[in-house]
Amino acid sequence: QVQLVESGGDLMQPGGSLKLSCVISGSVSSIFHEAWYRQAPGKQRELLASITRDGRTEYTDSVKRRFTISRDNGANIFWLQMNSLRPEDTGVYYCNAWTITANYWGQGTQVVVPS
Repeated sequence: QVQLVESGGDLMQPGGSLKLSCVISGSVSSIFHEAWYRQAPGKQRELLASITRDGRTEYTDSVKRRFTISRDNGANIFWLQMNSLRPEDTGVYYCNAWTITANYWGQGTQVVVPS
């Protein structure tokens, strides 16, 4: 079993920066892939950024060059650094982790960027 707890969501002004955190506990060594998702109001949850155990990252086009996913293996935590925030970045942000047998989610943290 793996548990994920996000934190860092806030009300932000456009153009601002925010860093979300996801603390992992449980069977951490079984995780091979971590990611951040966003669910905007009235929309489906979408993948924003992912990172593999060996550090390879991928981003969806809408957040490339603005968001950065990173991790600290020793501390069992990974982050999403968000810069140049836009109103369309508003939503609930979820961290996600894959093991061979299961897919785990955090409870979500709210980010609001008013227009």
